[in-house]
Amino acid sequence: MENTKVVLRKAPYGEVQLFSDGIKAGRMTMAISTEKLTVYHTEVKPEFKGHGFAKLLLDELVAYARDNNLKIVPLCPYVHSQFRRYPEKYKEIWSN
Repeated sequence: MENTKVVLRKAPYGEVQLFSDGIKAGRMTMAISTEKLTVYHTEVKPEFKGHGFAKLLLDELVAYARDNNLKIVPLCPYVHSQFRRYPEKYKEIWSN
């Protein structure tokens, strides 16, 4: 069973974490400022690749940004490519 959660460490840094059957399978590193959430990196462990886990991380990141009225600055290549591929889906939260 997969679950994701946003974990805020020392302000302003945090990450979206993804667990699969209790094992940390991936994460997305980020920092939050007043109105922006900057995402730096998406990582899924090799043994979990090919299961759509990066997309689950992105979905949690986007939900968090929407719930907290934040604009996402996609410095992470994966997030940036998804925003460019589906601009209508992310236009209200994309800070470009």
